[in-house]
Amino acid sequence: MLVTQQPVLRRFWYGLMPVGDLASGPKAFTLLGENIVLWLDADGKPAAVQDRCCHRTAPLSMGFVDKGAIACGYHGWTFDRDGKCIRIPQQASVPPRIRVPAYRCEERYGYVWVCLGEPLTGIPEVPEFGRPGYRFIHEFSDTWDCNVMRLIENAFDNAHFAYVHAASFGNQAQPEPASLTITQQDWGFVMDTVVPVRNDERLKATLNMDVAETMRTYQKTWWMPFSVMMRLSYPNGLVHVIVAMITPIDDKRLQFTQFVVRNDTEAEASAASVIAWDKQVTGEDRVFLSRCDHDVALDLRAPDEFHMASDRPGLEVRRRLLELLRRHGESEVRLPGRAAAGTQSMAAE
Repeated sequence: MLVTQQPVLRRFWYGLMPVGDLASGPKAFTLLGENIVLWLDADGKPAAVQDRCCHRTAPLSMGFVDKGAIACGYHGWTFDRDGKCIRIPQQASVPPRIRVPAYRCEERYGYVWVCLGEPLTGIPEVPEFGRPGYRFIHEFSDTWDCNVMRLIENAFDNAHFAYVHAASFGNQAQPEPASLTITQQDWGFVMDTVVPVRNDERLKATLNMDVAETMRTYQKTWWMPFSVMMRLSYPNGLVHVIVAMITPIDDKRLQFTQFVVRNDTEAEASAASVIAWDKQVTGEDRVFLSRCDHDVALDLRAPDEFHMASDRPGLEVRRRLLELLRRHGESEVRLPGRAAAGTQSMAAE
């Protein structure tokens, strides 16, 4: 599936970056191939419009914020958060038809969320966020050369732990993946599983547990189409909730923004050690995922890949997304020569 060619994907909310990144001025971002500009309006709320001035097509992200509106750096044309042109410095009035496309934009959990179309569902809920006894840790916001489907599937894949994460918590002597259950929800599913993990010295520092091996209870929630919440629970009562905002820049790149909420304190486990551990784990994933094919077939009739039993969660993601496309009158768009029966091929750019 080429995500930029599937219009229904524009109807979901995507987390883009920490809202604090906008304090220094407007920022450019590409979402599903659409170039947008983000800034803070007069109320300190994030706003988003197309990153293209309708005068001479200069990027608005090269401009500046003027009293909560975005001003083009080329001629000073100024637009409000609804995309309406409110000032043309070279003339006294502004024709009402002059505007740029604007997008829904909100702040949630300290991050900027954008939806390019009419939303099909809301911004995902994180029950532990702001709950007494839980602390918030921003971990990272990085650009990966990776298709979003690869990272989504990886998040629910128990079979790669023993190999990809052999340097952290995996054990190649135990390659058989843990069993799991899947509970369907309207806009995704919840996967439950219990996994034995090797507790090396770095992990001990984040768990505050001095044992060689422990059991990790996962409750992983997939929010359609490309966000994940992982609730990790340990025998000592620690709950470590990871929220992964996996946002498609285009068909080959994504923005991976992650934060955690935990029911411990800085004295028990420093934020720096928590971040370092989670970045170690995601970095191990990145080595492989950045080298995988970016055109992932949703239709399992496609001959691209073979599958095994433990691939079930990833295949369920593919099935549900293919259903979504069909429900909205779309066919899966793929690269030339890769279209299975019932899918559509598109010439490469």
